[in-house]
Amino acid sequence: MQILKKGVYGLLLVMILSACGAEDASTGGMTLVDEGKFTYASSGEFNPFSVTEADGTMTGFDIDVGIAVAEELGLDPVQKKTKFGGIVEGVKAGRYDAAVASHTITEERLKAVDFSIPYYYSGPQIFVRPDSSVETLEDLADLEVAVAKGTTYAEEVLPVTDNVKYYDSDVVALEALSKGKHDAVVTDFITGKEAIGSGMNIEGRDLLGVGEQAIAVSKDNPELLEKINEALKKLHENGTLKEISEKYIGEDITVDPDNE
Repeated sequence: MQILKKGVYGLLLVMILSACGAEDASTGGMTLVDEGKFTYASSGEFNPFSVTEADGTMTGFDIDVGIAVAEELGLDPVQKKTKFGGIVEGVKAGRYDAAVASHTITEERLKAVDFSIPYYYSGPQIFVRPDSSVETLEDLADLEVAVAKGTTYAEEVLPVTDNVKYYDSDVVALEALSKGKHDAVVTDFITGKEAIGSGMNIEGRDLLGVGEQAIAVSKDNPELLEKINEALKKLHENGTLKEISEKYIGEDITVDPDNE
């Protein structure tokens, strides 16, 4: 009887260890929303980084970076469109494995999620109509300035004006500016450049700095963060990120300008 018990216990132990080994092999220690898939969120409203096509899918710089990272991880890419203001909370809550959505690394966001190494560098710029006399941040004092919800751009202008209007999308804010609403928009300089190229009646004025854009991952998923960092390093080294940047931006924004 004792021998039988030992045999049963041994068999159970082997089964448990085998199951654990199979799980580790399939996920590499990562926690994933769906096994075998890299589920990443973006807004689909931030041209040229993420744009929603007629069929509902997203294309753009961020989307291709998400696909490239998934391939390096050996996972199938799954894109999820979400309003920008709710993406970080979605990652924190575990609805997405990561956010590949042009998030600037900030102290406030680091309280909620962890960030990868930067995959590109960009910064905010003031955009106005051509007849505007605004040139600098100080010129925006007491004026009406529009920004996208969930972005860091409001922090740039609140020291000089509390008359801030919030939009779901940077592009919609720029369209409103072009049509005569509010006095200025602060958004990423590349998004503004794309808007000008599309025919909007706006101009860029002062740049307000350069920020590090990175992939957001839940603080409960350090293994995934480590593997994403490894993937990004490889994509930097083999030129894939540069290629994606030149495809959508027309120049390489993946290199730290302070190290050039």
